[in-house]
Amino acid sequence: MIDELERKLDSLDPEEREKALGLLLEEVENGKVILPAPTERLNLHCHTFFSYNSYGYSPSKFAWLARKAGLAVAGIMDFDVLDGLEEFLKASRMLGLKACVGMETRVFVPEFSDKVINSPGEPGIAYHIGVGFPKAQMHGWLKEFLVNLKKIAQERNRALTERVNAYLSPIELNYEQDVIPLTPAGNPTERHISLAFARKAGEVFTDKKKLLQFWAEKLGSDFEACDLPEGRNFLDAIRAKTMKRGGMGYVQPDAGAFPKMEKTNEFILASGGIPTLAWLDGTSEGEKEMERLLEVAMKSEVAAINIIPDRNYTPGVKDEKLTNLYRIVELAEEQNLPVVVGTEMNSSGQELVDDFDSEELSPLLPVFLKGGYIVYAHSVLQQRAGLGYTSRWAQENFASGEARMGFFKKLGELLEPGKEKFLDGLLEDVSPKEILKIFEG
Repeated sequence: MIDELERKLDSLDPEEREKALGLLLEEVENGKVILPAPTERLNLHCHTFFSYNSYGYSPSKFAWLARKAGLAVAGIMDFDVLDGLEEFLKASRMLGLKACVGMETRVFVPEFSDKVINSPGEPGIAYHIGVGFPKAQMHGWLKEFLVNLKKIAQERNRALTERVNAYLSPIELNYEQDVIPLTPAGNPTERHISLAFARKAGEVFTDKKKLLQFWAEKLGSDFEACDLPEGRNFLDAIRAKTMKRGGMGYVQPDAGAFPKMEKTNEFILASGGIPTLAWLDGTSEGEKEMERLLEVAMKSEVAAINIIPDRNYTPGVKDEKLTNLYRIVELAEEQNLPVVVGTEMNSSGQELVDDFDSEELSPLLPVFLKGGYIVYAHSVLQQRAGLGYTSRWAQENFASGEARMGFFKKLGELLEPGKEKFLDGLLEDVSPKEILKIFEG
């Protein structure tokens, strides 16, 4: 019964997901499922099926798994949408899980227009993040900006699909019929398109020998027959050969293809989030200038850094990436920038949570936990009272970045999901000490 309810958490029907979570909580209450006390592990960067999760996880499913794993803080992160926000925060409150919501998109950074940053082969283009959004409903120009992000992505993907159709013919997709149904809210990604092509090929070539011959011809040496029909390496090969730089369907984006970092940060701030620089691994031409990159980002109001630890080290190997990881964390600490970490889970094989017991990551865990508590406290305080980490109240009440980080870390540690309501109705004349006093003792 537990397994079946967990499967239903990934249903495309929101009512079925909500009902399944309620029934799982009943199993917790009657002692059939034991939820552990929070540990010192966290994941604030998990994509859900509202963009792409390789395991098909919904926001409710990730909340459930995060709580079962005893995560101290958990957060979802989808591309170009906040569609999973309300569900994830509601599920997390029900489960007693400290939670937050982010969004990832792509931006143009004029100061690095001649250098690759973190989007391979695309100078000036960068993956960029906002964390700690308090709500999904937007109005005015904020709604227009958010809608446009999704619109740009979908127009790009539709055009991409048509170009790939021409290359993979007779395997051709109907975007509306073959791709859109793979998502709950009409926000497919390149990974969905790759999956749709793999499935369409299986329908067209029912003879396995002919299927193998087709993909060997189209993908060449990148093709691994043992990974059929939907294995990670196979889907990655489709994407690399047809959609990424050098692929038949790829078109180099220009400076106007994405909003500027500065404008995106304006949107994130006005929406109540924290503008966050997305760090890859420090090996690109742009990221090698990490001090200058941080300076440019902070000038446009970036106030945190996102890192995917698994991309930044190989267990037991001391190399350039590991050195870069420690250096970027050191710079973040010097500049009083919270560090946000997670595993993405948008590719098969990625774990629910990083190995923070590893020799490479264990020394950095206190910094990562601090970042998680800060973003959680910001999310709740911003949602309940408009007094978040990037608010005017925060600017007026903390003389230094260190003091601001200290307060939000402490609040994130003290605050429990069942007591978030005690922050309702706080006014701007409240002091940080008064807020902490609500939860101390």
